[in-house]
Amino acid sequence: MAHTAHGAPGAPGTHSLPSVRALSGTWAGPVLLAVVYGLWAAANNRGGGPITSGNVLFGVVSGVAFGVLYAAVRHLAPALPRELRAAAWATLAGVSFGFLYSLTDASVLRSVGMAGVVAASVFAVTFYRFYTRE
Repeated sequence: MAHTAHGAPGAPGTHSLPSVRALSGTWAGPVLLAVVYGLWAAANNRGGGPITSGNVLFGVVSGVAFGVLYAAVRHLAPALPRELRAAAWATLAGVSFGFLYSLTDASVLRSVGMAGVVAASVFAVTFYRFYTRE
């Protein structure tokens, strides 16, 4: 295919589907995470019972709230120093997990403890990643 122009459809080395890297800068990631979070929250809230309109509304509101918070952290975190950036991601992860865990009728103390473990783990991993990549 020596006669095919570089970048033309069907030329070697071109792809017709967008790459994962191209999708990471769009709204697809936050929307997908928000949908999964909303479904998870609705399932935990329902507790094996029937699906009701109130349960669906709870899932939608939870998903939208998580999506807004995720987008805010994703937008604001790059401007922060690495310690605060890691703390921002850890806080989002801890609060999000703690809320989901509290929907399982666990005690408040256990929900806070599990959220703290998740937040500390996310802080350690993200701080290490930010420290080694700068």
